[in-house]
Order: sequence, then structure tokens, then C-alpha cells
Amino acid sequence: MNIGLKNETEYKQELEKLKMQIEDFQNIINSMPEPYIRIDEELGFTYVNDAACALLETPAGKLYSMKMTDFLDVIPLNNQEESAIRGKPRDREKQMIQLHTGDLKQIVFVPVGAVTEGEQMYRLEDVSLDVSASREKSMSRQMFLDIFDTSIESIVLFDSSGIIMEVNHAFIHVMGIPKKEIVGKNMQDFISPDYKGYWDQCIRKVFDVSNFKGEVEMIIRDEPYHFTFSISPMGGNDLYMSVLRRLTESNLIEKRLETSERIFAELFDQSMDAIIFWNDDGIIFRVNYSACKIFESTREDLIGSYIWKYVYSNNQHFGQMMETFERDTQVRGELFYKMPNDQIKLLELTAKKHEGDGYNVTIFRNVSERWLIEKELRDSEKKFRKIFEGTLDGLILWNHEGFKDINEAGQEILEISKDRLLSFTVKEFIEKVPGNAPDLNAHIENVYQHEVFSSIIPIKFEDGRVKHIEFLTRKNVYSSLNLSIFRDVSKSLEMQEQIRKSDTLNVVGELAAGIAHEIRNPMTALKGFIQLLEDGVEGDFSTYFHVITSEIKRIETIITEFLVLAKPQALKIIKQDVHTILKETLELLAAQALLDNIQFDTSFEEVELPVLCEANQLKQVFINIIKNALEVMPDGGSVRIKTSRCSGKYVCISITDQGMGISSEKLKKLGEPFYTTKDRGTGLGLMVSYKIIEEHKGYIDVESQVDQGTSFHIYLPLES
Repeated sequence: MNIGLKNETEYKQELEKLKMQIEDFQNIINSMPEPYIRIDEELGFTYVNDAACALLETPAGKLYSMKMTDFLDVIPLNNQEESAIRGKPRDREKQMIQLHTGDLKQIVFVPVGAVTEGEQMYRLEDVSLDVSASREKSMSRQMFLDIFDTSIESIVLFDSSGIIMEVNHAFIHVMGIPKKEIVGKNMQDFISPDYKGYWDQCIRKVFDVSNFKGEVEMIIRDEPYHFTFSISPMGGNDLYMSVLRRLTESNLIEKRLETSERIFAELFDQSMDAIIFWNDDGIIFRVNYSACKIFESTREDLIGSYIWKYVYSNNQHFGQMMETFERDTQVRGELFYKMPNDQIKLLELTAKKHEGDGYNVTIFRNVSERWLIEKELRDSEKKFRKIFEGTLDGLILWNHEGFKDINEAGQEILEISKDRLLSFTVKEFIEKVPGNAPDLNAHIENVYQHEVFSSIIPIKFEDGRVKHIEFLTRKNVYSSLNLSIFRDVSKSLEMQEQIRKSDTLNVVGELAAGIAHEIRNPMTALKGFIQLLEDGVEGDFSTYFHVITSEIKRIETIITEFLVLAKPQALKIIKQDVHTILKETLELLAAQALLDNIQFDTSFEEVELPVLCEANQLKQVFINIIKNALEVMPDGGSVRIKTSRCSGKYVCISITDQGMGISSEKLKKLGEPFYTTKDRGTGLGLMVSYKIIEEHKGYIDVESQVDQGTSFHIYLPLES
């Protein structure tokens, strides 16, 4: 054969190219997704690609030793055409093959190219799924038509606008009119006017839920009838199918019962309270989820168990509840229960007996948390009560309505019982003694304004006594109650005042010692030279000398009083009668009183009141105070001197004038160095008097009202 090549080398090269091309073609066919086979005249496989191996589920090496009939002969002859068994497949011939696994496949054989050397190439198409789907679709359609026509339920097919496309015999029978009068009409034509809007809502809901159920009223021969219905879309054809069932009276009753049962079941299972049903023997036969949760058990554990077995202790309280339950067929109360895990819970329960129905029901509620909170509150209350009653300071709980509580210390400080205080409103208590109202009302106003406020208030009692009480009040400490903490600081204030005066006296004493020493020496010289001048000067200068001499004597008196303050005096304490000292003092001052038109009014309760004292110093005190009384009454009047026993421990000497009185601000400063209410006074007289009485273990109390006079009360201890 002449192939037009010049030599053998070129021939071999061309042959290699052809082999490579064949291999390339085979690779291309192998990589193709469609199955390809080639068979000879004996129907044996001479070539298969990878896709064909996958379709026939047989490897290529095994297929090359097989024939096409190996896949066809397994099918009975009456199921295959004769040509398919005896010869090659015809053009686009569909045949059924059976694989070695037993699976059946519908295969279309498509010839590719012409027959070459007795061999034919085929492309295989697997149409098994298409055939199966077509068969199922046909069967489904037939089944639907059979069910549609033979169903005892009324079925209607309608489009999205509500136009009826088809109805079954059951619907025609229910409506009682020919099919031609139904098909083509709108569903709304048969719906009761009261339900037309509801029907439209149902159609719209089908878009979201795919299937919707409800109840509708339809008009049949001018009469309303109730139907239950379901609506579902018919896939892909814009149609809807509705299955309707007419409700008779018994159906309506059953439906209401079903609805009630469903509602009861939902409430039963969703209830937050535990609900347990049990028979007359006490055996549990129904429980809800909350019961399982509260009793820490499963339904299986609870059902069949005894209702009272979880009771923690069958004490007297439990027995009384059971007696009440048997007598009244119902009971309500609280019991402690022990759970299977040994946890103790307090449960509130309501039990009711249904004797005729053969069951009982108990509803439980877990109040353990409330019980624990109450227990903590009771413990806190006990702690608070111990602190409240045990504190040394007074405590009062109050609000705008009145007083709620007061501790024992507060009762002692205010000198009032708890019951009596609680009987007052706040306003009534404040106004009980009018003088207390301004300061207490001001304190309350500051509390409401600043939340917390403290102040020291002089509280007057009905017998005239005064206590200085320090109040610290906090607003809304508990349940809209205000808390006032208070203490009697009268003694503390007195001590502070005494310390202040004592410090002042010490300073004055030191100054007095120095001043007296420095002044006395030059005063002696002045006094001597004045006497010489008085004798040697010619002319009548007696008035001047008298003034100079009297002023020098006054300076000497001040120096003497300074020296009393400067150093302790040597006291000669002996038993003396106060009345005797007072009488001697009044005799000394009688002449001055007579000149000033003043009378002495004495009132001595007893004949003799003995005290341990230094008579001259007491006389000096009486002189100082009585002289002050005479000086504040320029228009005359009377000075009353009264003595009496006080508390069995003291002698009280009261000296009362009818002068202009002293204001409360000035009254506090009496006895301080150099403080005086007189134009030419030094304030040292009263200061010396206070010091003398203090050295005699007594004290001085002063009362005064402007325009009504002043009373000095001198307290000295009785001779024991």
C-alpha cells in the first residue's frame, strides 16, 4: 500500500502520531459525562468509557469479557422485544436492563456514527427517573380523582380569586343544587356575611402556613350551617383545595367539649402551680409539669404513688387539715414536704374533694422562698429589736402620721411611757408643751429638706424642768419611717460650761494675782500722799478728796475680790444656821433698803437649817446678790428671801427681786468675769459668789423673765 511516504522512517512517525491521536480521542471520550459503549456483531463490549462503567456499575476489565445480552437476558422474554434480545438495538431504542445488583434501569440506546468493521458505537441515556416520575404522576392523578369523587367529605377546588373550579359529589349533595350552579361562582357567594372577612383572612394565612383550619358559617338554601374546613394550596397551578365537614348539633357539642378539654389540657400543663389528681384511696393518677418540677420527680414516679407520702411530718397541724378536708370536702393551708432528694419545701395547698366524680384535686404552690425570706426577716427583726432596745441612746420610729415605736432609753429620757407616746400624733406631742414647738418643728423641716439633720434642743417638761437633748434624725430609714436618735446632753453641756468657766477663772486668777500685786504697792503710796495733801492744801477741796478717797477704796475692793479669785481661801468650815447668817446680812443692808424704799419679805419654812460653811463668805454671797437686787429696783418694791429643804439633801435659799429681769441670752453669761448688767459694775461680785458656793459643794440656779424680776436659788448641802 502506497501511503505517499518517501521512506520507512516517515511511515513510523506518522503511525506514532495516529496512535497518539487515538489515545487523545479515548481520553476525551473517557472524560465525557455521557456513557459511551461499542459492541461488535456478537453484542460483545469492545470499548466502554468511565461514565458507561459507572452506569452499568461494572469495571471496564470485566465488561470487555461480557456481552450486552448479559444485561438483557435477565428480563423475561415477554417483557422485552425480540429484537432487543436477538440483535443490536435499533435507532433510539429504549430497553430495560438489570444490573448485577438487581436494580432495573430504563436505558435509551442512541447510535453514534456508522457501523465500522461490524462494530457500532452507542451513547446511553438513563431515563429511569423520568419514566418513574411519569408513572407516579399518572397514578397520583388517578388516585386523587378517585378520592376526590368518592370522598364523603365535601371538597372544593377554587383559584386565588375564589372562583370555584371543581367540586365533588359530596359537596353537591350537601349544597342540594346542581354542579353547574356551583362551578364558576365565587366561594364568597356561599359564605355567611358575618364570616366573609374571616374567610378572606384564612385565604391570606394559607400563604404563610400552607395549611389552615377553621370553622365557617355557610348559607344553604337560605339557612345558615356551620362547617369545619381546611384550606391548602394545590402546588404549581394557582389552585386551592378546601375540605369541608358540616357540623350537626352533636358535632357542635363535641367540638365545644374538645375545645374545653384542649383549653383545660393547655392550662393544666402550662400552669405555674402544681396540680395533682388523686382517687379516694389517695393514689395519684394525673399530674402536670409543675408538679413534677416542684416534687423533684418524673411523671412515672408520681403517678401511682400516695398523695401524702411526701409530707415531712404528720404532726398535729397535718391531722387538723385532714379532719377539715374530710368534714368540709376542702381545705387550704401550708405544709412542709420532703422531696426524694431530701430537700425540705414549704408548700401552700388547696385540696378539694369530688365525691360523686371519684376524684380529688390538690393544687400546690412552692412558698419556700417566701418562708426563707420571712425567716430572715424575723431573724433581722430580732437582731434589730435587741439593738433597738439595748442601745443607751433614745430611739424613735415615726412618720407624718404618728409615732410607731420607742425604746426604753427613749422613754426614760422623754419621761413618757411607750403606750402614751404612741397615742399622740407628732403634732400633738410637739404642742403638748408650747415652748418646745418652734425648735422641734424647725428640726423636722430640716430633716425633710436635708434627709439627715442633727441639733441640740432644750426640751421643757410640764413641771418646768428643761433638758438639753441632742437629736439626730434620718429620713425614710425603713418603710417610710424616720429614725430619731437622741440623748440627754444636759450634764455634758453643764460640764463643758463649768470647764469653760473654770478655765476663765484660772486665767483671771493668774491675772488677778499679778494685777493685785502691781496695783497694791502704788495704791498705798497714792493713799498716803492724798491724806497728806488733804491736810496741807488750803481751800475747800473736800469734795474732790472725798471722790478720790472713795474711788481708791473701790479699787481696793476690786483688788480684794481679785485676790479671792487668785488663790484658794483658807476656809474655817463649821456648823452654822443659814437663818442666822441671812438675818445678820439683812440687818447690814436694812438702812440702804430703807433709803431705796425697798422692803425685805422673808419666809423661813423651818426654825433652823444647819449647814457646814464659812459664815463670812456666805454673808458675802448674800450681800452681793441682795445688793444687786436693791440696785435693779430704783423705784422701790420688795425683795423676797425664802428658805426650804430641797430633795432632803439641800437647803435652797431663794432671793427674788422685782426688777427689769434678764434676757435668756444674758442669763447664760452670768458669773463670767467682767460680765455685768450694771453701768458701773465689774461682774466680779457674782463671779466670786459662784466660786464661794462651788467651794461649799453647792450650786446657784438663776431664773428670770424680762419685766417680771429675777430669782437666785442658792443650793447648799445640809449638814449631815
